[in-house]
Amino acid sequence: MDREKSALVLGVTGGVGGAIATALLAKGWRVRGLARNIDVARKSTTEPIEWIGGDAMNRADVIGAAQGVSTIVHAVNPPSYRKWGELVLPMIDNTIAAARMAGARIVLPGTVYNFDPARTPVLSEVSPQNPKSFKGRIRAELELRLERAAPEVPSLIVRAGDFFGPGARSSWFAQGMVASGKPVRRILNIARGAGHSWAYLPDLAETFALLLERPEALRPFERVQFEGIYDADGTTMIDAITRQVGRKLAVYRFPWWAMGLLAPFGGFAREADDIAAVWRHPMRMDNTRLVALLGAEPHTPLDTAMRDSLVAMGCLADERKTAEMAFPSPTT
Repeated sequence: MDREKSALVLGVTGGVGGAIATALLAKGWRVRGLARNIDVARKSTTEPIEWIGGDAMNRADVIGAAQGVSTIVHAVNPPSYRKWGELVLPMIDNTIAAARMAGARIVLPGTVYNFDPARTPVLSEVSPQNPKSFKGRIRAELELRLERAAPEVPSLIVRAGDFFGPGARSSWFAQGMVASGKPVRRILNIARGAGHSWAYLPDLAETFALLLERPEALRPFERVQFEGIYDADGTTMIDAITRQVGRKLAVYRFPWWAMGLLAPFGGFAREADDIAAVWRHPMRMDNTRLVALLGAEPHTPLDTAMRDSLVAMGCLADERKTAEMAFPSPTT
């Protein structure tokens, strides 16, 4: 394996991990994936990934899988998100140990939960982290451990808003705004106020890949913000869905009030209530540092991104494939 363009992707069968792996492979990188069940993992993607058996929660497994790579993408979460609070920090400690042994850079998809939305309407790489949620406090500690490990272990954090797009299965868009696998008949409006940031997953993955192609320009501990799509008034995404469907749709409000009432009983309601403030206050990403590094942020026009997202989710017919079937290209 060519060390300079080689990566171990932890969480490669997930949405963001898989997207980053695809973007790296397109640029000639070699990608390893760590999987507890290699046979199942192979069936999850058609990408040419070198699979290694192991568990991201086992330090020896991560260290072994990372030997000979220049980059470790830490895009992994505990299975089914169970015991999230107990396992997230030990997992990043395993990755730090593996990166130290391999002389590799750690790459982390960052979140906005590390910040107080009421006090951070514009989020930059120098914004103070003052999380109010349980999940946010853990994410802030995770990033602090990366900062402490630098410069011996360099790292890159790319922070973005909520994901949408092909492969973004565990997302507010795919599991909330529209229902996967069926035609769009209604939209669930999750916004509680104006100003929410969204990240089209292929653009975000391309950003990771482009940054990793310029390691000499990165600081030992680098944090950048991906601006993505800023829904200033809470209707941008709804209008984009409506344009692709081609008709007016019923729009319902997400029952945030019920999440608060049901939170003491645990489960999804508790998780949603914990991060509800992110949907109440505006948070926009300042991508100044990102643009300084790349010249421009990758950006797919919203209508194209929305069409491809809905097609991938099985909510919209792929008109291009339909046209090809109706009018096949002549053979020679």
